[in-house]
Amino acid sequence: MPSWDLLADLQLLLEFHFMQNALIVGTLVAVLAGAIGYFVVLRGQSFATHMLSQVGFPGAAAGVLVHTSPAVGLIVFCVAGALGIGWSGRSVGAGRRSEAAAVGSILAFSIALGLLFVRLYAGSAQGIYGFLFGTVLGITDQDVWLTTATTVAGLAVIAVIGRPLLFASVDPDAAEARGVHVRAISILFLILIALSVAELVQVIGTLLIFALLVTPAAAAQRLTSRPGLGLALTIGLSLLVMWGGLAIAYFSLYPVGFFVTSLAFATYLGIRIVKAAA
Repeated sequence: MPSWDLLADLQLLLEFHFMQNALIVGTLVAVLAGAIGYFVVLRGQSFATHMLSQVGFPGAAAGVLVHTSPAVGLIVFCVAGALGIGWSGRSVGAGRRSEAAAVGSILAFSIALGLLFVRLYAGSAQGIYGFLFGTVLGITDQDVWLTTATTVAGLAVIAVIGRPLLFASVDPDAAEARGVHVRAISILFLILIALSVAELVQVIGTLLIFALLVTPAAAAQRLTSRPGLGLALTIGLSLLVMWGGLAIAYFSLYPVGFFVTSLAFATYLGIRIVKAAA
């Protein structure tokens, strides 16, 4: 149980190696999710991100069914889902209706495939269900290095495409007129989400990654419309809810995902209430 001695609690929190790994990976995940999530909310692609996080389940099930690594199935399904959205979804001047239809269709089909794969698999499906909730408190040193590489690569891509992506997100017609390849940027961004989700879901689960990709960004964009400040606030809020969720879960009997998502939702709700009352 936590005490009023914050220094002692912090030392206790960092005492065990598994918790050190959880905090390192949680920090990396929060930074990457915040950076990507800012653009997800700005572009109105929360539903698409939800779909890409959910196809992790049938992807892992497919990998297990064909006796290969679940990670391979995750990557294949997530990238295929991203390409499906990019191919049949958004185009300049078409609005988001075609994208929403594509996302809904792919999501329904992928979940149905996941249920089929689990039924066809003769062994235990317990490991597959673990992808729904992740294993934040069971992270290995190998997971730390994998998450570090994923985060560095993801942030590098965001740094390269960030300016044209912002332009294409705010005003796609003007961006295309100025020579920005809007459709290519959109597809590349979807693939970035897919690859990040495929790697991070193995550690933190589909439910937690979706909460981190959307809720902090939605809260931050309620506070400011300035891109630089909004991006920084999104990452900051993502870090706070991740650290807070890990700390509370360490001193309780309940799962990390519950506390992280609850803190994120409480932050978003609190900001909306304060802004409405102002």
